[in-house]
Amino acid sequence: MSKINSFAEFWPYYLSEHRLARTRQLHFIGSSLALGLGLLALWRSSWVLLLAAILSGYGFSWIGHFFAEKNQPASFRYPLYSFLADWKMWVLMLTGRLDGELARLGSKMLQIHGRVSDT
Repeated sequence: MSKINSFAEFWPYYLSEHRLARTRQLHFIGSSLALGLGLLALWRSSWVLLLAAILSGYGFSWIGHFFAEKNQPASFRYPLYSFLADWKMWVLMLTGRLDGELARLGSKMLQIHGRVSDT
C-alpha cells in the first residue's frame, strides 16, 4: 500500500487490518482497560497505573494482531492515526455501530487487502 496521507485514507486500511471479530474484541478489552487504568492513574497520580494502562491497551491489541490476524499492528507505521482509529473503533463498538461501518466500507476494504471482514 502506498503512503497514507490522511485519517480518511487510513480508516478503511485500519479496518481491513482488523478483519477478525476476535481482534476487534481484544482491542476493545485492551482499550477499555487502558481507559479505566488511565483514569485511575490520574486520580491517584500513579505512574505505575499509567504504565499498566499503556501496556494493557497495546498488549491486548498486539496479541490480536500477532496471534489472530497474523499481521503487523498499524501503530508501527502510523502511530497517531492508529491511536485515533483505535478509539473511533472503540466508540463504534460501544454504540453498536461498527457492523454498519464495516458494511459501508466493505468494498474499499476488499480493494485494500483483497479480503472481506467477518463481522
